[in-house]
Amino acid sequence: MDYQVVIAAPFGRLGVRCEAGALLELRFLPAGAALRPPKPGSLEAEVARQLDAYYADPRHVFTVPRRLAGTPYQLRVWERISAIPCGDTRRYLELSRELASSPRAVGGACGRNPIPVIVPCHRVVASAGLGGFNQSTGDETLDIKKWLLRHELG
Repeated sequence: MDYQVVIAAPFGRLGVRCEAGALLELRFLPAGAALRPPKPGSLEAEVARQLDAYYADPRHVFTVPRRLAGTPYQLRVWERISAIPCGDTRRYLELSRELASSPRAVGGACGRNPIPVIVPCHRVVASAGLGGFNQSTGDETLDIKKWLLRHELG
């Protein structure tokens, strides 16, 4: 997808997609992706402002309006993830027990989270290690997860 707004983040770039007054998607993009700043006063500008506030203080509470699109199960997982406080982590296994599900299903829902960082799927880890992130176990995405956790647990 081609994002009309691409903003800088400490770990690379984020594509931002808003529609009808709500944030729909944040997407991790390569660090070399061309910046496309938001229009002043736009919802995308507010998303960027709130993300900058989070980078300055990980305890920042996001208030940007958002609309999550997913299956009923994914929405339940994302609701549980959103309740994990900054500085804490939960294990896939713990969440799966609460949801009468499996750790793999929780991981799948985490990987399909359309608004990472704001819906903090990085706070969900494996029983032994980090687990995956953003539908990947590659270094590029795991480095983002590590950055986010270090920032919050600092």
